[in-house]
Amino acid sequence: MKCLQCGWCCKNLSVMIVDDPIKGIKKDNIIHHNGLGNSCKHLKQISKFKYICSIHHYKWYKKTPCFNHSQIERNKNDPCRMGQFILERKKCLKYV
Repeated sequence: MKCLQCGWCCKNLSVMIVDDPIKGIKKDNIIHHNGLGNSCKHLKQISKFKYICSIHHYKWYKKTPCFNHSQIERNKNDPCRMGQFILERKKCLKYV
């Protein structure tokens, strides 16, 4: 699945995350992100409809639940369906 960087997952999914990126994945460095509409502490907004994760560049990131998040897609390059929905909805709402 190709992430469209809409930020929805990082705000709404309950997931365990690394607290301090410098320490990496360690038992005492894992915290819960509640996913109740609050942005993950590592999520950075770079434009009105685009977000990035500030920890993607760490080598250990591929071992996190966030990296492994996916949907049932035919191809790994298919765009995220939730991201498409969110972005289309946001664009429509700006005209309301």
